[in-house]
Amino acid sequence: QGYNRLTRPARKGGNPIRVAHCWAHARRKLKEVFDRDGSEIAAEGLRRIAEFYKIEADIRGTAPGQRLSARQARTAPLVVEFGEWLKQQRLRVSAKSRLGEKLAYIHRHWDGLQTFLHDGRVEIDSNSVENLIRPIALNRKNALFAGHDEGGRAWGRIASLIETAKINGVEPFDYLKATLEAIAAGHPQGRIDELLPWNFKPSS
Repeated sequence: QGYNRLTRPARKGGNPIRVAHCWAHARRKLKEVFDRDGSEIAAEGLRRIAEFYKIEADIRGTAPGQRLSARQARTAPLVVEFGEWLKQQRLRVSAKSRLGEKLAYIHRHWDGLQTFLHDGRVEIDSNSVENLIRPIALNRKNALFAGHDEGGRAWGRIASLIETAKINGVEPFDYLKATLEAIAAGHPQGRIDELLPWNFKPSS
């Protein structure tokens, strides 16, 4: 619900955003049914999703424009076919059944599941981000002892900077040390972009 509020046209704090939903979550719903019931419909859904991932494996590491072109040419037709298949299966399966509920979940998130087809910067799933934040999630109890609200906010900011540094191949301690020293030395607020993790150079 929190994410859904960010998509509202009248939201406070800026323009509405477009949500990218996660195909790994959609796949997981079908996998749960297949593992429990051996459903042929779930198996077919898993096979179709696997085709998307084969294409993603081929284009991993390429520029956003190249990924977008490949997805439009190769993945988009498969996603359209999946959408038609999904509609057909929902007509065949009771909405109250376990499989019916999982298919309904995918249907509810259908628009967001197609976001990656229209923006080459967007990943097909959120696995890479979830793997990065897992240590923070496992450590969340420590945040209960932040002391007060501002302490919690500061902890969140530092955690975000550390993980962003990791994503950009920057050693977090070196980055934080150099950045805090630069701020203490009077780095201008108008040049804050220079201090962001992706602009950090070990010698800077």
